[in-house]
Amino acid sequence: MGLNDQWMQRDLAVLWHPCTQMKDHERLPLVPIKRGEGVWLEDFEGKRYLDAVSSWWVNVFGHANPRINQRIKEQVDQLEHVILAGFSHQPVIELSERLVKMTPEGLNRVFYADNGSSCIEVALKMSFHYWLNLGRPRKKGFATLTNSYHGETIAAMSVGDVPLFTETYQALLLDTYKVPSPDCYLRPEGVSWEEHSRLMFGHMEQCLAEHHEELAAVIVEPLIQGAGGMRMYHPVYLKLLREACDRYEVLLIHDEIAVGFGRTGSMFACEQAAIRPDFLCLSKALTGGYLPLAACVTTDAVYNAFYDDYTSLRAFLHSHSYTGNPLACAAALATLDIFEQDNVIENNKVLAKRMASSTAHLVDHPNVAEVRQTGMVLAIEMVKDKASKTPYPWQERRGLKVFQHALERGALLRPLGSVVYFLPPYIITEEQIDFLAEVATEGIDIATRSTVSVPINGLHPGFRDPG
Repeated sequence: MGLNDQWMQRDLAVLWHPCTQMKDHERLPLVPIKRGEGVWLEDFEGKRYLDAVSSWWVNVFGHANPRINQRIKEQVDQLEHVILAGFSHQPVIELSERLVKMTPEGLNRVFYADNGSSCIEVALKMSFHYWLNLGRPRKKGFATLTNSYHGETIAAMSVGDVPLFTETYQALLLDTYKVPSPDCYLRPEGVSWEEHSRLMFGHMEQCLAEHHEELAAVIVEPLIQGAGGMRMYHPVYLKLLREACDRYEVLLIHDEIAVGFGRTGSMFACEQAAIRPDFLCLSKALTGGYLPLAACVTTDAVYNAFYDDYTSLRAFLHSHSYTGNPLACAAALATLDIFEQDNVIENNKVLAKRMASSTAHLVDHPNVAEVRQTGMVLAIEMVKDKASKTPYPWQERRGLKVFQHALERGALLRPLGSVVYFLPPYIITEEQIDFLAEVATEGIDIATRSTVSVPINGLHPGFRDPG
């Protein structure tokens, strides 16, 4: 038995993996990773895999980045953790100052959580509590887009709309208003992204007009609906939404947990619409993919609604044990240093162009309905019928074939159902992008030419399911 098999057997004896039907691993081997370096992950037998999905969208500057490593090493010898209620520390103060400086003007207050889902919970609770403190308790509802995903805790699931994650737990969820998404994959032929996004905003306008008296906030994934298959829309929708939220007195939450820190081509997606949300939720790339940390950045107006004598009971009594952890803040500070010092956003434009050119040939593939891109995120949608965009039955798990082929070729490509996507670390080279395009093309050819009779366990594919 090889080293990989030994570690896999030890794993399967004790672990329950996330977003996984564990019975799959009777047929689909786990890949135990020993070390990482740059864009590469290496298993216990020395095989390397190019991390094309940034290890669930978190890694921006590569594995074992020496600059982030050093900052964490220095911090661990000084302070590993301290309670953030009644105490503070240098890394969290410096990080907060920098986040306020780099986010849209007016976002002046930073509240920390442990991960993306927890950050969404903060924004939802805070927006409801804001209106309660202002004497408007009716404003307790939330509007969200169809096909959206905001996390896997109860309130975060409630404002999501990917059935795989919500249907089972429907009895536990809050009632929310689901507004048709501006998803431009669904636009009629000949209609531009901007035209379609403007047209689809009519649904949101109607929702706000009818329900603003009971709406606390609207929550959106700006520009890219990640878990819903990397579906994309035009920035004009965000501009129209900001204007409407102001008119109807409804708060606006931007979930930039997945798309913040350069993924869409600008540092934050909201910049492309030249707007400022009332809550900007950040996580994932915030620490360079090193440690769990999330930041809910909000306005003085929201902050001041809670600022009062203790006996008023207006305080936001929400906490996590590891809030503002110094090690995570140190990793985040090192990550922001790299953004500042290495001209990352500008350099990414070259890489984004290479991603487009290396996959341009797939536009004509008979089983590819669309190749779409926003910044450093590119998605290729496999379909059964190109003309009608008829999807493959989910039971066939076509994406799984792409995933398996990529592993054989030394790449970690983990499709969202039948959507193959690139979301790589920013240190990837143009040659490595060409390699990924080659592997993806081969995998798509294999997946779309295959005759599928019996799916593995008949499982429904999730956005984190390999196919």
